[in-house]
Amino acid sequence: MDRVRIIRCARGETPADLVLTNGRIVNVFNGQIVAGNLAVAEGCILGSGDYRAHETMDLGGRYLCPGFIDAHVHIESAMTAIPEFVRAVLPRGVTTVVADPHEIANVLGADGIRYMLAASEDQPMNICFTLPSCVPATDMETSGAVLSADALMPFFKEKRVLGLGEMMNYPGVLAGTPDVLRKIQAARNHRKPVDGHCPGLSGRDLNAYLSAGIASDHECTTAREAAEKLAAGMHIMIREGAAARNLDDLLPIVTEQNHHRIMWCTDDRHPHDLMDEGSIDVMIRRAIAAGLDPLIAIRMATLNPARYFGLDHLGAVSPGRQADMVVFSDLAAPRAEMVFTRGVQRCLNGKIKREPARPKIDPPPSPMAIPLERIDLTVPAEGDRMRVIELTPDQIITRHAVADAAVSGGSAMADVSRDLLKIAVVERYTGRGGLGVGFVRGFNLKRGAIASSVAHDAHNIIVVGASDAEMKAALKAVADMGGGLAAVGGEADHPAILETLPLPIAGLISDAPMDRVREGMDRVIGAARGMGCRLADPFMSLSFLALPVIPSLKITDKGLVDVDRFSIVPLFVD
Repeated sequence: MDRVRIIRCARGETPADLVLTNGRIVNVFNGQIVAGNLAVAEGCILGSGDYRAHETMDLGGRYLCPGFIDAHVHIESAMTAIPEFVRAVLPRGVTTVVADPHEIANVLGADGIRYMLAASEDQPMNICFTLPSCVPATDMETSGAVLSADALMPFFKEKRVLGLGEMMNYPGVLAGTPDVLRKIQAARNHRKPVDGHCPGLSGRDLNAYLSAGIASDHECTTAREAAEKLAAGMHIMIREGAAARNLDDLLPIVTEQNHHRIMWCTDDRHPHDLMDEGSIDVMIRRAIAAGLDPLIAIRMATLNPARYFGLDHLGAVSPGRQADMVVFSDLAAPRAEMVFTRGVQRCLNGKIKREPARPKIDPPPSPMAIPLERIDLTVPAEGDRMRVIELTPDQIITRHAVADAAVSGGSAMADVSRDLLKIAVVERYTGRGGLGVGFVRGFNLKRGAIASSVAHDAHNIIVVGASDAEMKAALKAVADMGGGLAAVGGEADHPAILETLPLPIAGLISDAPMDRVREGMDRVIGAARGMGCRLADPFMSLSFLALPVIPSLKITDKGLVDVDRFSIVPLFVD
């Protein structure tokens, strides 16, 4: 960037590279919209006014606002490599994402972080990162790596590393665990924010969590929870993901007085969510449709996250800022018609103009060490009553229920008549065959099984089904692919593979185009529905049942986890 030339162009002494004429410029600083022209040079916004340029483009009275920023996203949840993710979100006006490579780091460790950094270079949008703070998320599961504070320290020097990712080990924070506090302090020493993850935390525990240096939270599910955290000084990221949809419940908290501390994020979105609905753009439209001032909705997608992450060169259409901009016609329902990054038009009418760069690095091998011959899903009946995981619609929190066991031949079995299915998590890293088995309600499978190597956060293999034979067949299908999704059906004693979706990169990501991944997703979801499942995205719901930091009852390769007590608990109750 030639600063001298920028200054000369801004003064009108020499022609700019581009002038966008006849636009309505959205000013996120003062909440005003002003008609005029906007000049750009060297990828930088010069300002509005009567400028000469080598190229002009007439916006025809359309609106011009800053590019949208996703404040927290796991790219791995899109199940596609980074160029495909770019192709999905950039045409929708998302010019910057702050990604937490937590998922791939739990599988591949520091190599996973290095892969994501390298694979995201030279892209036509800004792909920034926070460092995964919890690898593993807890000691109640087996992950593919352990990242200590010392292991993370070199990454803080990376220009595109903006902070420490979601500190989901809030019990470790509250207990003052030394390595947890060292990670937080390292971020603060580098003047980078620390993202939080503390669902339901309140009162003195919330105070203690904040006192450790945590700055934000994206796990609020109720307006009351978000209001308490805002009042305590947290920045709130309102999330609308694939499994966790909090937009409608949290919109009432947004006011003229507090909106500057609130941002949008998607967290986890599957291919069909991105392709059918969109990303941050759909959150803006839905918020406006619900009555939020359009300028506030746009500010929450632009200036607010830019300020939070110290991205002073982004987030506004103003002199000196990077020329990342979105052009749209309808302020009541913004849909990107043109997208610019660094002063170059990248997308037109929902289509990317030039294919994103392919990664110059090959992904590391995907661990898949499962001794299938030793896996025994039998559950001896050690009582009449047992704990059951109950799904919560459109949320990743679960209920901790107790139900009568269905006993046959001395073993607890699935009972499809009561929607009582068996669920298991099988460890895939060491070859020792670690196994946790329990029961779950909410899938409504009448037969068959589904399995996945996407199982937050350790990403062992998770499987749910109506019989042990079908579950083992689904487990084998995932292992044989080196990771992916599988649906198994047919006769209970002779199960057949119905559909699969291979995910060869870490067992999380496909190397195929997003539309093909989406078609594969549709097929495995369709197979699950054909067996009785009523969930919109059963594999996304399944993936979060192994996450032992989201209330209330979860399962890992080490057993059932009572998240409220933060401890392993027995399946059967007294």
